[in-house]
Amino acid sequence: MKGGAEEAIVEVRDFKKMVRSALYEVRRIIYDLRPMALDDLGLIPTLRKYLQTMEEYNKKTRISFVHIGEEKRLPARFEVAIFRLVQESVQNALKHADASEIEVKMEMNKQHLFLLIRDNGKGFDTTEKKEDAFGLLGMKERVELLEGTMNIRSQIGVGTTIFIQIPLNAEATGRKGGTSDENAHRHY
Repeated sequence: MKGGAEEAIVEVRDFKKMVRSALYEVRRIIYDLRPMALDDLGLIPTLRKYLQTMEEYNKKTRISFVHIGEEKRLPARFEVAIFRLVQESVQNALKHADASEIEVKMEMNKQHLFLLIRDNGKGFDTTEKKEDAFGLLGMKERVELLEGTMNIRSQIGVGTTIFIQIPLNAEATGRKGGTSDENAHRHY
């Protein structure tokens, strides 16, 4: 009888792991389809929640998020694109980098949005062309659609840093008459 109880406990534990894994996968698929919270909450709260969820499901990785500047809404196409850029960067770090820390920093001023995603993972050779680098290619295309720039620095054994700068034009800020002459700056 004792052996049967122990087997049952092991089966229950395995079942719980399987349910957790399935729940994680369902949530990930929902986020991939369209983060509905973007419409209701906006970019910053949605990013906070997403990154918190990713940290909860990836217990070996500490994920931090810092936002500097005004917490203002942007047009939906900007919010979705920025969310996807963070999502892809974090997923890449979790899937490929074996990172114990991922840091996401975002700063918004009147002219620009700056995004920095840094991990302390394996790193990679940025000069080497990879057949499976569709995620990075998609990120580059997304940034270009927003007329921004993306720089990737990576060092094997040290980690990867992705820096994205997106101009916030009149469409993004709701201002009329284009951009001001104010100098763009960032705090990192």
